[in-house]
Amino acid sequence: MVDNKRTCKQVLLLAYQSFGIVFGDLCISPLYVYKSTFSGRLRDYQTEDTVFGVFSLIFWTLTLLSLFKHVIILLNADDNGEGGIFALYALLCRNSKVSLLPNHQAADEEISTYHDPDHSSRNAHSSQFKAFIERNRKAKTGLLVFVLLGISLVFSVGVFRPAISVLSSIDGLQVKLENKHSGMVVFLACLVLIGHFVLQYRGTYKVAFMFAPIVILWLLTIAIVGVYNIVKWNPRVYLALSPHYIYKFFRETGRDGWMSLTGVLLCITGTEAIFQDLGQFSVTSIRLAFCCVVYPCLVLQYMGQAAYLSKNISATSISFYASIPDPLFWPVLIMATLAAIVASQAIISAMFSIVKQCYALGCFPRVKVVHKSRWVRGQVYIPEINWVHMVLSLAITVGFRDTNRLANAYGIAFMSLTFVTTWLTSLVIDFVWHRSFVFALLFALFFGSIEIVYLSSSCMKILRGGWVTLMLTAAFLVVMFVWHYGNRKRYLYDQHNKVSMKTILTLGPSLGIVRIPGIGLIYTELVNGVPATFTHFLTNLPAFYQVVVFVCAKTVPVPYVPTKERYLIGRIGPKSYRMYRCIVRSGYKDVHNHDDDFENDLVTSLAEFIQLEAEGFGNVDGPVDGWLAVVRTSEKFGKRLAVSESNSIEGSSSSSSPPFNANSSKSATLQRLRSTYEEESLDVKYRPRAQFKLLETKQNKDMHVKEELLELLEAKCAGVSYVIGHSRIKAKWNAPFLKRFVINVAYSFLRKNSRAPAVVLNIPHICLIEVGMNYHV
Repeated sequence: MVDNKRTCKQVLLLAYQSFGIVFGDLCISPLYVYKSTFSGRLRDYQTEDTVFGVFSLIFWTLTLLSLFKHVIILLNADDNGEGGIFALYALLCRNSKVSLLPNHQAADEEISTYHDPDHSSRNAHSSQFKAFIERNRKAKTGLLVFVLLGISLVFSVGVFRPAISVLSSIDGLQVKLENKHSGMVVFLACLVLIGHFVLQYRGTYKVAFMFAPIVILWLLTIAIVGVYNIVKWNPRVYLALSPHYIYKFFRETGRDGWMSLTGVLLCITGTEAIFQDLGQFSVTSIRLAFCCVVYPCLVLQYMGQAAYLSKNISATSISFYASIPDPLFWPVLIMATLAAIVASQAIISAMFSIVKQCYALGCFPRVKVVHKSRWVRGQVYIPEINWVHMVLSLAITVGFRDTNRLANAYGIAFMSLTFVTTWLTSLVIDFVWHRSFVFALLFALFFGSIEIVYLSSSCMKILRGGWVTLMLTAAFLVVMFVWHYGNRKRYLYDQHNKVSMKTILTLGPSLGIVRIPGIGLIYTELVNGVPATFTHFLTNLPAFYQVVVFVCAKTVPVPYVPTKERYLIGRIGPKSYRMYRCIVRSGYKDVHNHDDDFENDLVTSLAEFIQLEAEGFGNVDGPVDGWLAVVRTSEKFGKRLAVSESNSIEGSSSSSSPPFNANSSKSATLQRLRSTYEEESLDVKYRPRAQFKLLETKQNKDMHVKEELLELLEAKCAGVSYVIGHSRIKAKWNAPFLKRFVINVAYSFLRKNSRAPAVVLNIPHICLIEVGMNYHV
């Protein structure tokens, strides 16, 4: 998203919507910060200076880590308007040779979204540290593991945030119940969580409009309450803005003060959502909302609580609700519960988004990704993640039952995530912004030193709930790394066992088999060469379709690939072989609706390639994979074929006659059987089916070109079949024990319990041919 292209009205609208998505968790933190900070031995230091010292820590932590680091600096590290851990990693991959994506091509770097006009080229600056990572394989793997660790921490934060937000908001009931019936509070929290997760399928676009007024009203209310407490209880609290009170705090409290930092750091939880959810908004809108509303309201609220506690130190366990005037108690309690739901929404949306990115780049098992046209671009819903997230959040809520223990676990996850983000940003400063290595190191040391102090304090609470964070993070990290490792081994096996073009050429135009009517799409991860799946199929059934297309659907490290640049079309071998290659490129944030008609797009792209080739844009009549064309950038694209639509059952033969006579089309009996099968299928859908007719052009007067185009359209009329490998992966018998365990047990378990490739690719079941393959890696 480019801010300078937005009008003032659009920026204000986005700023308004950002309250409902981005700032929920950050704004709910006053509910539990002081309570968690004074939950330990700090209660023994019941002095005004101690309270002032805690507020000074909160103020400067919020200012340095939220305002300066995230809002001022980190928002500049966006990837074409997208933020988050994967956006930082994508920037690093594009500006240095650290990517472990196996099927990268030089043509990918010609995608328009690769170019960043704000920074100089990749070769303008090269530090020794960058060169070291680029030539060291283990360093690249270490960087990937570091990124996956950050993503695992996002998952852990996502499990704890709904639990602590909702539970802390309903904690106000215990003020009225005098700490009785705590089980009822937990029960109500669980009901709220269940309802929130059940409604996730509705999407977050309308939710942003609905939640924004709640957060704005919440912020204004707590700011007014803060001002009221300052005026009534202790107007001198403004003196605590001086960092001198931080020095006095640690001088008086010592080790107990350091241990209390676990509670202080909760004042910035939710800050990472500012960067993670950037893609739905813009830098200007988020900065406007934070600086003009969120930051001043939070400072006034924390200052007001400090003023109240300085005169009522015994109320630290219920500091927020105790500081609320009686007439406002119930309205504030209701608003707090609603705001807690909003706070949970930000991390749930972020988890869906980051799982989609991990899956796209081969670091997460295959899952169902839902996107509806009425939702905003890039917004997704993943049912498996939603229900697993709900179960874990409920288990955490019931298991901990107390916000102080939850805060211990939550604090470790959040501060570890912040630390990972800091070091990745320092690499972006060096590799992408081309600043000196010293400048990048100073950034990492300044903010990293602050974060390591907080992290060290949190680690002291591992036995008091923090161990759950370590367990969850380790589980998520193992799942992602095992999946990436297994996929990479499978790709390397395919690369090593692919068939040479020389072997294909010796078979002749018929490939030494019977060529039957239709188009055969062979799915492969290879961007060159012939996959072993194809030869394995021919070995068992020596017949194949008259038109062969090797399809490679891959993800490139950019958020979105423009539609015009999505398809790369080329030819394999001489023209008489009728073998083509289609590489379908997507960004890590791209979402394709199931209504997209891939078959028609493919036929149109192939026809465009054939005619571009005839116009002299490439010489492909050679023995190897030929020139690849981005066909949709042609000004003539879509004008070479006449397309008409007729309503028919999806995948069935049209009732109208084809635009030409196919001499070898399917028999009437087979067509009737296929039609009967489709009508009985529960998954049958009705949609307009495209029919193609060749238009007369200058190139079409060439008999060879016209013959090839007619054969393509004839094959499309006969039908399209999808050939995909159904692999069984085993480690070699002499492989190390750890490798055998990872491949034979862990990776095999994940493959069996994830969605099948055909389902993810939305391949019609009636057109699917699976080829069994044994991989020994």
